[in-house]
Amino acid sequence: MSGHYEEEEGSRNVLKELAGWIFYFIVIIALTYVIITYVGQRTRVDGSSMETTLSDGDHLLVDKISYRFHEPERFDIIVFPYLHEEKVYYIKRIIALPGETVQVIDGYVYVNGEQLESDIYGAEVMEDAEMASEPLTLGEDEYFVLGDNRNHSSDSRDPSVGLIKRKNIMGRAWVRIYPFDHMGKIKHS
Repeated sequence: MSGHYEEEEGSRNVLKELAGWIFYFIVIIALTYVIITYVGQRTRVDGSSMETTLSDGDHLLVDKISYRFHEPERFDIIVFPYLHEEKVYYIKRIIALPGETVQVIDGYVYVNGEQLESDIYGAEVMEDAEMASEPLTLGEDEYFVLGDNRNHSSDSRDPSVGLIKRKNIMGRAWVRIYPFDHMGKIKHS
């Protein structure tokens, strides 16, 4: 009789251990979902539009939570979906904010009629102003973005990208995690 009791207790211990592991995996999956959905997400830079700040193949963590507490700022590097293709995301720098008027004149950015002097990110004079050749006044929830490699970037000057709505901003580039020799926090301004 004592052998039967030990067998039952052993079975209960195995079931208890198994239930503990199942609970552990459920918690891990739930936490992963919460982190990816609300806190941060990994993404990879594809292309040279943000050179020299970010390079093709860089792996980044995107901060998805800070914009819940404050609005995006000029020169923030943001990630947003390309509206004409599923699962394609763009990464660009905010140049003009809601309510501002932006224009590209002779290859230089003007915000509210003043040349953007502190725009040290665009290393070369823009060859094509496209939509920004005429003054663009942004709505209360719109942002004008450019790639740092201005002559090799599809950005707010391009009608297929256009102005970025606040609701479409997924988050802000936060940390480069690969390549390891360039690992670190991403400088925005």
